[in-house]
Amino acid sequence: MNWNPFKPEPKKQIVPKAVERDFEREYGRLQQLEEQTKKLQKDMKKSIEADLAMSKSAVKISSDLLGNPLCEPDPGFLEMVTALDTAMKRMDAFNQEKVNQIQKTAMDPLKRFSSVFPSLNMAVKRREQALQEYKRLQSKLEKYEDKDKTGTVIAKLHQAREELRPVQHDFTVKNEQLLDEMPKFYNSRIDYFKPSFESLIRAQVVYYTEMSRVFGDLAQQVDRVEMTDDERERENEARLAELRGLSIVADD
Repeated sequence: MNWNPFKPEPKKQIVPKAVERDFEREYGRLQQLEEQTKKLQKDMKKSIEADLAMSKSAVKISSDLLGNPLCEPDPGFLEMVTALDTAMKRMDAFNQEKVNQIQKTAMDPLKRFSSVFPSLNMAVKRREQALQEYKRLQSKLEKYEDKDKTGTVIAKLHQAREELRPVQHDFTVKNEQLLDEMPKFYNSRIDYFKPSFESLIRAQVVYYTEMSRVFGDLAQQVDRVEMTDDERERENEARLAELRGLSIVADD
């Protein structure tokens, strides 16, 4: 909590130390929750953007291959690239469905939950302002209580008590309300987020189940030519060696 050492502190203990510790503990937990919620929201946004970029790039690659002259003279290769293009478009469609589901059931609830924290922080700020006013008027009251009780001092003492009473009540109400509601808000996080995270997990399960089917179908079409990766690499090297032997690419 904010504390100005240059302001006079009242002799009377305004807030019991145990109560102040409870308040700081509860507010500290909410500050941590706010930070973690913002981080999770940010990370999920990055994940969604990366997912969309990945599937869009995959579709573009397969589409570019289809329009490339490489495919025209080889019907078998053209068939394989066409199968790849179909698979990438299916992947992109399922990915978009997954992203929409995550946005609706996880991201949007996260945003709504985060929107509560500014009001909470403002309530804590108002409580702190009420506490500082309470301390100021309590110090003022104590100053007159320490003076000789002349008629003027007694009148000012009475006035100070009258000024203090509503401020004390205002702080007490704000303090008790926050001490009651902050733990409730913190403990509600599980019931609030559980459906969202369950939906997030289900969306991933559905997506990767569909991807297993999509790439399973693709594998059946591209695995017709039996060749290991080593064999493909040796064939590529042989073709590259032939290309390097052409006069148009020969070293000067």
